[in-house]
Amino acid sequence: MIELEGVPELIDPVMVAAFEGWNDAGDAASTAVAHLDREWKGEVFAALDAEDYYDFQVNRPTVFLDNGVRKITWPTTRLSVVRVGGDKPRDLVLVRGIEPSMRWRSFCNELLAFAHELGVEMVVILGALLGDTPHTRPVPVSGVTSDPDLARTMDLEETRYEGPTGIVGILQEACTHAGVPAVSLWAAVPHYVSQPPNPKATLALLNRLEDLIGLRIPLGELPEDARAWQLGVDQLAAEDSEVAEYVQTLEEARDTAELPEASGEAIAREFERYLRRREPGTGPGPGVATEGGDFLRDSGSGRTRPPKPEQPGPESVPGADSAEGPAGGPDDGPAGATGGASADGSEGSADGRDGSEGPEGPPGGASPDADGEAGE
Repeated sequence: MIELEGVPELIDPVMVAAFEGWNDAGDAASTAVAHLDREWKGEVFAALDAEDYYDFQVNRPTVFLDNGVRKITWPTTRLSVVRVGGDKPRDLVLVRGIEPSMRWRSFCNELLAFAHELGVEMVVILGALLGDTPHTRPVPVSGVTSDPDLARTMDLEETRYEGPTGIVGILQEACTHAGVPAVSLWAAVPHYVSQPPNPKATLALLNRLEDLIGLRIPLGELPEDARAWQLGVDQLAAEDSEVAEYVQTLEEARDTAELPEASGEAIAREFERYLRRREPGTGPGPGVATEGGDFLRDSGSGRTRPPKPEQPGPESVPGADSAEGPAGGPDDGPAGATGGASADGSEGSADGRDGSEGPEGPPGGASPDADGEAGE
């Protein structure tokens, strides 16, 4: 039994988790959880023992000076609590760390023990994968679950992915076996501009999370950062006609694939979501930009065409080209992909943070964490 002294009783708590590494293309998922922690001033109440789950030659500790005193920060996973007030208060348990190197089952069991002790009602795991999606279009975000009832009641996709998976898929499956409702949200990141940060993908994840848990999330400077990011990619694309042509090809493929979705039912559903965001206490409210809004208009294209890193194919994300597997099957991209970053900022990208991660994919054809978080 885990004793959580000092942690107050929580109101309808939801656990939101993200892990750096294979499941975190462009750092979009881990940055989203960091944003929640910063905006709502989260309080860390627990950290998993790094010795149990991490290979320090893969995710190295870092040394820093604090008032002249030498200290070490170890790679780990931390849990914090944020209290969200308002008309319909709901608390969040935030889990942020690096994908573990070993003992994944024990790792998941330890997180679920915290969830049980805190009375968590649902677990939402964020992921990001590389995909054949143009940066000039709204970021595809897919919600997937292994629970048929949850898929039906929350308008989610029921995962059908088969293939390699990451900690997102393993944790989602562990939740399912433990009887804890679990959902994975996957954002597709353009494989030709995969290096972090990607504020546009982070913004898309937060907007989808907002719809899922019914909380108004303060976005801060994120909309402006997303606009600046897109303008920067537009400018880089304008310097290379070959890249611009490639992006145009992606745009045409994406637009053609989405035509069948322009049904009356789909339009009505999107309009309802738009209105919900603007109802008092339920959405971003006036003046809060949302991903896919006017400020993220199409224009130029991406950066130098990098070869898509190899990643297992998870369930797909809309806009991605692989049918099964998160949007990001990098193998079929232009040559010369811009690389990813190391998960913990330590030497090397040992954890696969290079964007070649293949998260479990959300429905729609993406290719990262191939287990499609969606997929497990």
